[in-house]
Amino acid sequence: MSDRLAQQFAFLREVEKLKSVTRATPIHDASRPENSAEHSWTLALYALVLADQADPGVDALRAVKMLLIHDIVEIDVGDVPIHSAGGTAHSSADIQATELAAAKRIFGLLPKDMADEFQELWEEFEAAETPTAIYAKSLDRAQPVLLNHQSGGGSWIDYDVTWDQLETRVGSKIARGLPGVWDWIKARIRPWFADRGL
Repeated sequence: MSDRLAQQFAFLREVEKLKSVTRATPIHDASRPENSAEHSWTLALYALVLADQADPGVDALRAVKMLLIHDIVEIDVGDVPIHSAGGTAHSSADIQATELAAAKRIFGLLPKDMADEFQELWEEFEAAETPTAIYAKSLDRAQPVLLNHQSGGGSWIDYDVTWDQLETRVGSKIARGLPGVWDWIKARIRPWFADRGL
């Protein structure tokens, strides 16, 4: 038991570092950037609150688990903004390989049964093929959009994001799992881009 606890606390000590990973998106009042731990916690709440918008096959509690661990790899990799490098950095083979190595290292701190479970959850989220992973991925794309809008543009300004880029890189992914949510968000954020001729 003491060995198991030592492994569990080694992991918990390590994931405290997620609080120091700065994201491109500012918090609601634009006073500072959001950190990855805040992002993950907020998404867990999104998964619970918006569960009634999900397809019937979605397991909301499994989505919460995915969202709590989905960005733990950023401890090693850092935040890779969706709009960086013209929208290509986030899905590059190099980033994906680096994130996989980070997942194996960090989850490997846990006892094997937990390490296997967390690795499986993380890989399911990344693949975004199951209804639950599609739902979780849609939420992961929605939250920064709402924060950018609430904070007056946030990383959209920093990365010169146009409406077409947002719809292609983000909107289509939200709509895949939560079409009604994307319609609701789109109606509120489209004017921000239109007012700027973007």
